[in-house]
Amino acid sequence: MSAAPTYYHLSFEPAVRRILHPLTIIRVTGGTEAPQRAIRLIREGGLVAYPTDTVYGLGCHAFDDAAVLRLYEVKRRPRGEALPVLIADPEELPDLVAVIPDAARRLMARFWPGALTLVFPKGRHVSSIVTAGGDLLAVRLPDHPIPRSLIRGAAAPIIGTSANVHGGASPTVAQHVAFELGDQVDMILDGGRTRHGRESTVVDVTADPPRVLRAGAVPAGAVLEALR
Repeated sequence: MSAAPTYYHLSFEPAVRRILHPLTIIRVTGGTEAPQRAIRLIREGGLVAYPTDTVYGLGCHAFDDAAVLRLYEVKRRPRGEALPVLIADPEELPDLVAVIPDAARRLMARFWPGALTLVFPKGRHVSSIVTAGGDLLAVRLPDHPIPRSLIRGAAAPIIGTSANVHGGASPTVAQHVAFELGDQVDMILDGGRTRHGRESTVVDVTADPPRVLRAGAVPAGAVLEALR
């Protein structure tokens, strides 16, 4: 006599996070500016995910401490890790940093706008929440019209961290952002796949000579060559 059949009662979590609130996703193209709704969100303390030339970023008004704290929470980023800032034009840099070394000027002339983040001594107007209590600030001028138009429209720099849960892979398409962060962000600007698909290279220009802190889209050899 054969054994009675055995049945397994299995349960599965849904493959995609259930969205508790409507999530606004707006399609944008590389040659357009950010929608006014996104700019208003930045001004009002909202969180907006946006495409850049490297990966998708998660941004808020860099001078709004409440928005920055919320970004830390949404990203699950330890408060001891500083956040990078994006600017739209080189003229905005002196308002954020205490000094611009000659080496930084050479790198900016060669790679900005682009996939190079530079670490400076922070200026007095920058909140210690952004810099995790430290004296250094990472700044980038991206080569993409969407974040730059967000910054110009909000009349303030924005946070430029990757739009993913801390420790995860940096998103290169808007779908990655929606899956990772879902309705925890206020808006996603879908600009298609990012051009580089890799994080920016980070260089500390407070060191002498400057040091590459993170390899990225700009080859370290090109950075060293520009400093000669």
